[in-house]
Amino acid sequence: MSLRSVLLGAAALSAIAPAAFAERGSDGHVNIIYWQAPSVLNPYMSGGTKDIESASMILEPLGRFDQDGNMVPFLATEIPTVDNGGVSEDLTVITWKLKDGLKWSDGTPFTSADVAFTYDYCTAEGFGCAQGAKFDSVESIETPDDLTVVVTFKTPQPNPYLPFMGNQSPILQKAQFENCLGEAASTCTEANFNPIGTGPFVVDEFKPNDVISMSANPNYRDPDKPAFATVTFKGGGDAASAGRAVLETGEFDYAWNLQLAPEVIAEMEEGGQGKTVVGFGTLVERIEMNLTDPSSDLPADVRATREAPHPFLSDVRVRKALSMAIDREILVEIGYGEAGRATCNLVPAPELYASPNTDCLTQDLEGAKALLDEAGWVDTNGNGIRDKDGVEMEILFQTSTNAVRQNFQDAIKAWWEMIGVSVELRNVSGSVFFGGDAGSPDTFQKFYADTEMYANNFDGTDPQAYLAQYRCDNEPQPDNQWQGENINRYCDPEYDALLDELAKTGDLEKRGEIAIKLNEMLTKESYTIVPLVDRGRVSAHSNTLGGVVLNTWDSELWNVADWYRIEE
Repeated sequence: MSLRSVLLGAAALSAIAPAAFAERGSDGHVNIIYWQAPSVLNPYMSGGTKDIESASMILEPLGRFDQDGNMVPFLATEIPTVDNGGVSEDLTVITWKLKDGLKWSDGTPFTSADVAFTYDYCTAEGFGCAQGAKFDSVESIETPDDLTVVVTFKTPQPNPYLPFMGNQSPILQKAQFENCLGEAASTCTEANFNPIGTGPFVVDEFKPNDVISMSANPNYRDPDKPAFATVTFKGGGDAASAGRAVLETGEFDYAWNLQLAPEVIAEMEEGGQGKTVVGFGTLVERIEMNLTDPSSDLPADVRATREAPHPFLSDVRVRKALSMAIDREILVEIGYGEAGRATCNLVPAPELYASPNTDCLTQDLEGAKALLDEAGWVDTNGNGIRDKDGVEMEILFQTSTNAVRQNFQDAIKAWWEMIGVSVELRNVSGSVFFGGDAGSPDTFQKFYADTEMYANNFDGTDPQAYLAQYRCDNEPQPDNQWQGENINRYCDPEYDALLDELAKTGDLEKRGEIAIKLNEMLTKESYTIVPLVDRGRVSAHSNTLGGVVLNTWDSELWNVADWYRIEE
């Protein structure tokens, strides 16, 4: 079966069912807590989930993915397909029709010009757009009228739904951002902190790395939504305090990403104030290997760029040995229980795209030692640390501040030290680590460490754009304000060629084969990425909050317009 046949037979799905309320703002106030605080409300300025999801309450794409991974229209009248004439027979053009009468929250008309501008914004020279892979295949965008957007691709696209679909690719208002192109993007603080949107809420006040105050959008397209008049979106703290605030004290209505040991969550649920919701998608906790030298002794424009290869992680044998030393089953046990599965894959789902590789699931400390010996890394001075050519094998291992991640760090440090590697641990507030601030030395994009651990995933069910992040020359660096997606600075022309092949392959089985090969090049052949745990998403909501539908394929807040208060 080909993806083209899916396009031919697909029908645009109906809009989300109405929630159980009848008047905008009638249910008062709702409190949301994300223990990683948002740093910016422009998802093109940050790859951090907490920034993308908070922004999704304000900014919207043309279509989204529902809780089952199906495409649903939001700002568009329907999802374009070959059958309905929205996608050309040769798969080189997709035409979006916008809903008539849409307005920005400031009351001005939403038009096709805003959609075209969003493409110009993300692809502007001098700006390392955090979602740039979404637009890799676009040749041009035309707007024949205010309600029509015609996207022409460089080659036939069996999956033409990368631009403007999902929470990672929303539309920006041209009038607000037109002076923020290229190098000016990071200087537009007002726009980045207070974007004008079409979503159900507007920003009243944004305190970066702290709290967002929002109110119902007076120009939202459904006059009866949202049910809540105001929102407090609190950021910071830790997963445990966030969970308690919903499940035990009832202070908050929704808590995101309860990255806690299963017994801790079970104890919290005994508080009786709320319930957890769980779903598996494509969220993988992994270790990223820095292929470049993060040493502060290097000039700023060379540090952590491909101009300076890493002194020992540039050797694949070293990276493989570090992976072999890890016991992933123990990590699942101490961190996630039934909400986690040991994995060797960066892309664990859907099944079509998941590699059958299980090589990494068996810990092999002796094999890891032998591999390091083979690579010439031995302890020549008896201090317990392997060295070579005067370089000690010392690793700075960083991640965000979180109890589960710190437990993982402790375990991995112990295993790595067993094979003769010295490990220093560092943890950084998630608000900063995932914040994308070009001036901070502590972001995961800058990667001023040897290894780092985190999790993210892709929206929708197709991994093409996600895998395209690792294309050559897509790395964060000084001249793109440290906003590229290729965190490790990985570069392989063969990988890029396979990406190009994936982009033009329509047969689903063949797409699966190519995606699996790409995944294995990153994880099994190069060990640039060391997957650890396929994580189920665990969040919580109060017993009085209705309309919550956990979505692992888009933003968790994808249907916040449909949330409402349940009377006790």
